[in-house]
Amino acid sequence: MSVPAHLKLYDPLEGMRFGPEHCFLCGAPTEPPIDSVPVFAYWLMDRYDLADRQIQLLDQSIVTYRDLRIPCCQHCRTQHVEPLEAQAQQAAELGLEGWRALPDKTLFLWLGKMFYGVFITELLTELNPLVMPRYPLAENAQMFRRFHAFFQTFQALRVPIEFEDFTPASLFILEVDQREDTIPFEYDDDLTTMGFSIKLGNTVLMTCLADNGIVRDAMRRVVTDTERPLHPIQIAEFKARVYYGAYLFNVVPDYFARPLKPSDDHLVYDTLIDDITSAVFNPWENSAYGQSLQEMWKRWNIPYTTIMRDPSQPLSFLYDEHSQPRLIETYEAPN
Repeated sequence: MSVPAHLKLYDPLEGMRFGPEHCFLCGAPTEPPIDSVPVFAYWLMDRYDLADRQIQLLDQSIVTYRDLRIPCCQHCRTQHVEPLEAQAQQAAELGLEGWRALPDKTLFLWLGKMFYGVFITELLTELNPLVMPRYPLAENAQMFRRFHAFFQTFQALRVPIEFEDFTPASLFILEVDQREDTIPFEYDDDLTTMGFSIKLGNTVLMTCLADNGIVRDAMRRVVTDTERPLHPIQIAEFKARVYYGAYLFNVVPDYFARPLKPSDDHLVYDTLIDDITSAVFNPWENSAYGQSLQEMWKRWNIPYTTIMRDPSQPLSFLYDEHSQPRLIETYEAPN
């Protein structure tokens, strides 16, 4: 049977259709700059005064948040992107509990939309870079495989898709203890491992895309132990664990749409990790994890030598020396 138009999937990797002339969701022709949407929604930029704030790209060039846009046809904008942003805005107005009440699929799509916009901006910038990045995205074949897997599930923003017994990403929602919290908004990413994090007031939303929730499952003890307000330095440590876990994640899920029946009004995805020749995660190395910690703890100026004073147990603010959850109200620099 022929596939109905509203159930047809789109793959931008076919012909590398990432430029401003193709809608990022369906591939329809677009007229730049009219047919576009902001990567970070207008409501988000207004709420946190982001429009003129600067972001440094991998090639060292500078853009503002308002400059970050992705091509989008009128239909996808009005029928898919704007309704998604309305849901996110409503959750933001309710704060932490609003985000926790948001369906996982909606949160995945909202974070995924911003990740996609930043990723494509970096990819297109590499075509004419100010300074060639040390590790160009376009040369990372494994990353493109993961991006392709991500976009297959991200099509759920446009096409009615149900995920059968899986969530296509690890999702984390953390609460920040605001006694020493001085930053209302913060965003960072690790594009090569499909990691993305955004801080909105006392809420931190974080995801590892295209991992079927495996990173979260591997961190289930840490997730359970952090279901409480966390000091910002503990949030940074949690982020280091997530990003390093995503770096070690060693497989790319495959996704399959079930054959359609004439009465079907949506697609059903199954997933498979079909690589029995390798482990799901590469081996954990404390020295590499310590570098991730150092990067996340830049604000506190903690040197690598201090982090790795005990090579068998890197410095932690989430756990004490007995591996028990640690409560922090006021940060004290380690001796």
